Amino acid sequence: MRAIQGALIVASSIQIILGYSQVWGLFSRFFSPLGMAPVVGLVGLGLFQRGFPVLGDCVEIGIPMLLLVIGLSQYLKHVRPFRDIPIFERFPVLICVPFVWIYAVILTASGAYRHKPDITQHSCRTDRANLISTAPWFMFPYPFQWGPPTFSVGHSFAMMSAVIVSMVESTGAYMAASRLAIATPPPAYVLSRGIGWQGIGVLLDGLYGTAIGSTISVENVGLLGLTRVGSRRVVQISAGFMIFFSILGKFGAVFASIPFPIFAALYCILFGLVASIGISFLQFTNMNSIRNLIIIGLTLFLGISVPQFFNQYWTPSRRGLVHTNAGWFNAFLNTLFSSPPTVGLIVAVFLDNTLEVERSKKDRGMPWWVKFRTFKGDNRNEEFYTLPFNLNRFFPPT
Repeated sequence: MRAIQGALIVASSIQIILGYSQVWGLFSRFFSPLGMAPVVGLVGLGLFQRGFPVLGDCVEIGIPMLLLVIGLSQYLKHVRPFRDIPIFERFPVLICVPFVWIYAVILTASGAYRHKPDITQHSCRTDRANLISTAPWFMFPYPFQWGPPTFSVGHSFAMMSAVIVSMVESTGAYMAASRLAIATPPPAYVLSRGIGWQGIGVLLDGLYGTAIGSTISVENVGLLGLTRVGSRRVVQISAGFMIFFSILGKFGAVFASIPFPIFAALYCILFGLVASIGISFLQFTNMNSIRNLIIIGLTLFLGISVPQFFNQYWTPSRRGLVHTNAGWFNAFLNTLFSSPPTVGLIVAVFLDNTLEVERSKKDRGMPWWVKFRTFKGDNRNEEFYTLPFNLNRFFPPT
């Protein structure tokens, strides 16, 4: 834990430096709608293994959840039993999760999984590992609770690769969130600012010893599109709930007892929605161009195929396809090339900025994209991207 803390603290400097120095925003000048389409698409498609393969571990819970969410959010979204409040469109998750969760509790209590294989019990039972009984009532996290962090060059480089992957995936998710919120594409300054704040989050993770870093929540991006709720107030209230449940361990353990196939059913919808947002960027490009078709096809295929190839070699003995004597080097490359959006960004940006660039500006969608690069390029940016609580005084747009 102390080694992970030290690696997180060191790795957070990458996001903080690249974010607040505006370097990441400068790099975004190489992005175009054509290049971002497969990258954003791979943010959703790259998580396919967390969807139906996990749902299939407990189909009697996962399938009803999937069908119920689709039914309420799509087929019954215009049904309003209480005046003009679109309950089924706004709250399909809040309605479906408790119902299926109670159904899972009944199956567990009735002994339906008593003599089932271990993988079935782990996926379906709501009382696995005695989460609720073993969780403390109160626990106040504090810095360095595991002791002073230790710093290692190898661990730090390995964590840096994860941070770079997080930056790429977060950029794609920022683009998807702006589309789902019917906002302008994030200007370069906003992209850099988001990466910088994310670095602050990773730094706090290292100080508090969370064992993992902070990154974008693809689920929440998809949820934005599913519920059509993009209010900042909702995010702020949700953050308050997360702080509350992290301190009161029993309450947090209750939610942790939800069988994971319930979430996997949601992922099938939410990740698919994010992937479709990436495809929607193609409307700003000329898809009759063979050049564009080659870039999109090659990026999507390699973005899925290369990580799958690297993941096949990830075993406890070999620890990845790259296995030299330098452990940090192995972890760095294996992590980078196991991320579909990262592979997609490398391929898309390289091809899009080297193949007939000058002749293909219009085909790439650049005339539409360029005006959104600067914060003052569109008057609506003030509404969409101004920080709350008047924090823009300390972080003015550049």
